[in-house]
Order: sequence, then C-alpha cells, then structure tokens
Amino acid sequence: MHPILFRVPLPAWTVPLLWVFLIAAGIAFVGAVGLFIAKNKPGAAAAGIVSVALAALASLFKDQTYTLSPLPIYSYGVMLGLSLVVGWYLTLGLAERDGLPRETMANCYVVTALAAVVGARVLYILTNLDEFDSLGSMFDIRRGGLVAYGGFLGGFLGSYLFLRSHHIPLLPWADVAVPSLASGLMITRIGCYLFGCDFGRPLGETAPGWLKGLGTFPRWPEGTLDGGSGSPAWVQHVRERGLDPASEASLPVHPTQLYEALVGAGLLALLLLARRRQKFRGEIFLLFTFAYGVCRYLLELLRDDAERGSVPPSLPEHVLLPAGLVVFAVAYSIGFSHVIHNNAVRKATQALAFIPAVVLYLVLKPETFGASTLLQYSTSQAVALVTGLAAAFAFSVYYKAALAHPAQAMALNLPGGQTATADEDDEDDDGPGDQRTSKAAVDDKSTRERRGSAKGEGRAAARESGAAAEAPDTTGEE
Repeated sequence: MHPILFRVPLPAWTVPLLWVFLIAAGIAFVGAVGLFIAKNKPGAAAAGIVSVALAALASLFKDQTYTLSPLPIYSYGVMLGLSLVVGWYLTLGLAERDGLPRETMANCYVVTALAAVVGARVLYILTNLDEFDSLGSMFDIRRGGLVAYGGFLGGFLGSYLFLRSHHIPLLPWADVAVPSLASGLMITRIGCYLFGCDFGRPLGETAPGWLKGLGTFPRWPEGTLDGGSGSPAWVQHVRERGLDPASEASLPVHPTQLYEALVGAGLLALLLLARRRQKFRGEIFLLFTFAYGVCRYLLELLRDDAERGSVPPSLPEHVLLPAGLVVFAVAYSIGFSHVIHNNAVRKATQALAFIPAVVLYLVLKPETFGASTLLQYSTSQAVALVTGLAAAFAFSVYYKAALAHPAQAMALNLPGGQTATADEDDEDDDGPGDQRTSKAAVDDKSTRERRGSAKGEGRAAARESGAAAEAPDTTGEE
C-alpha cells in the first residue's frame, strides 16, 4: 500500500505560526470587504467568519513555530480531492439537465463540500477523542480520519442552510447531488485502501488466495508517518491479535475499502438509472439514503478497525444484528416496495426482505445462552438504521402524492422562474424535469395560439356583423 504518493521538496525554513494565521486572516478580511462592495452579502459574511476564525487560531499558536520540510502528499488526500472534482462536474451537469440555476448550484456545491468535510471530521473526532492530543491534530485530515456518514449529514445541513437563504427547495438539489456522493464513495475508498485504514476482519483459512493478497497490509518502514510505524491493520494485529512484531505484513483481512468502493460504483449506476423513471423530487435522494444505509450496515459486519465508535445498548449479537435487518425489511415493505405494481410480486419481495435477518440469526445463534457475545451498533450502523427508516417513511408519503399529482410532484418551484441557462430551448436536455417543462411549454403555446385564433375569428365576425348593420336595406326596392 502507498500512504504517501510522493514528497514535495521544500527549503528548511522555520515559520512563526502567529504570522501565518494573521496573514491568512488579513487576506480573508480583504476578500470579505471586496465581496461586500460587490453586494454579495452571504459571501462577505462567510469570508468574515473565516477571517475571525483565523485570527483566533493565530492567538492559539502565537508561541509556536513550524519548520518546513519535504511535504508529503498523502494518497487519501489526493483521492479526496479527485472525488470533489468529479463530483463538481457530475452534480452541475445533472443540475443543468434538471433546469436548476447553474451559478447558484455551483456555489451550493462548494458550501456542501466544505460542510461535508467538516461534518466527516467532526464525527470522527467525536468517536475517537482519545486519538487527539492537540487542537492542531484535529485539523490534519490529509492522512484520513473522516467518517462518511458525518460527511453525509454535514453536507445535508450545509445544503439546507444555503438553499434556504436563496429560497430554493432542497429536494431538487438533493437529487442531483447524491450521485456525486456515490462517486465519492467509489473514489475515496480507494484512498482508504492505499492508506490502509477502514480494514475488515481477518479472513478464514479457506479464503481464496487473490482475496488474501488484496487484504494483506504491509508493515511500513520506520518514519513513513509521524504517528508510528506500520499500517493500521498491522499495528492493530500486533496489539490485539498476537501478530509477531517482526512480521512484514498484517494478517489477511477483508478489504472492506474495496467492497465499499464497489458499493459506490453500484449506487452510482442505480441512481442514474432511477432518474429515467423518477416520479417526484427527492426520490433519488431517498433511494440513495436507504440503499446506502443497507449496504453500510452490512459492511460494518465485516469491519474490524477500532476507530468506528459504538452506540448503546449492548445486546447479544445474534439478537442485535438481525434486528437491524428486520428494521430495513420493514422499511422496504412500507416504502420502496410500492414501486412494484404487480401485487403478488410486491408481496413476494416483502417476504423475501426478512430472509437475511433469519439467516443471520441462525448463523450467529450460540449453542447456549451463556455463550452469547454482547455487542453494540457501530456509529455508522446506528445512523444507517435511523436514516434508512426515515427515508422509507418519506418515500411512502411522497410516492402516493406523486401518483395523485404527477405534474406537481416533479415541479421545481424555483423563485422568480430561475433556470440553468438563459437558453431554455436546449434540445439535448432530456431529463425528467426538462421533459415535463418542455411539454408544459408546448401545451401553453398551443393554448395561447388557440385563444388567439378564437379571438381573431371573433373580431372578424364582429366586423362582418357591424358592416351588415350599416348597409342599406335593398330587398324591398323595385
């Protein structure tokens, strides 16, 4: 694995952190003034907050210095940056196809991405408080330390606050943004794999050789990272599983990073296909929330890293884990199963949804009651259950409303008739929103033409009637 792709050579200068933060605060303040003069009050407020935050950090680091050294470029940071770039083009392309205002959506993406990174870091810190010995270490995200669900929740909150300030509904934006979350999972989990974090449980002896090869993480040379030597899996196996410290690699484990990258690719394909049959605004967002919740819950069964956190209560694992699958089966039955119109097929899938819970219970059930192992949900499992169930309830409500009022369910409801571009006659846009908008425009044009024709015929009839009234009556003359 390659936690560091390369190092950028830098001169050995010692820099006082006080002046670094003060200069950065000054630049942010100048930017805030410029945005205020340009009458961009939200941007000016954001830049002003950044300026104050940097000034506060300057006071915290006033007695500290930093000596420049070759700058490591971490594989996780590179993949995170790549995911943001791919998400930018994917989100704005879908937003334009759906008729959303491009400039506003571009600004919203930036806010959402920043809020997502902050949320992912905050949730990681909250679940691993003992890992940080200073405030500065909490800001070092180049080496990982992000929780996907924290990014999901943080991005959602950032999007909501930004769009609310612009009086734009959240659900149309959520539909075009979640495919980038799927692509982000696909890309960033490759970064996790290269770094060696988020690994799975040890593989059995009968596991295929190629899988063992993928799931074996090496012992890094001394000094590869400041926080110690060895990949996270190697370190944990030495500490907890009796691995010989002289071993050059970890035990073979499930490469759960690659599993989740494949999940991200599958979800991306699912969401793009679902757009073709979309019934209401918010459907793609709810589908992602539920589908990722199920996949993440199952992946957590294979995860083994010690940085996931846990949520009480503690219950026997043969009860706790199948119970979560029962919750997802109920959620599917009340919500997403209703897209299947054939009643017999729908009921069959609802019954089949409970089979995984039964199978898992039988697999985990101990021979005796006293031999049961107590377990807690991981933080991600708890969030997956709550958000998945909520998404199913919301889907059932919106889907029924969409069947009753299909045109209204797909309306954008943008303030002031905002659109993606000035040219609304783009023949290449064939998304669901564009099809309905174009059809409505054609119908409206036809109605105006019929009304205009009727008015013209009425005026002509009136003129003929008036002319007849003014003409002399010659029928009685010889």
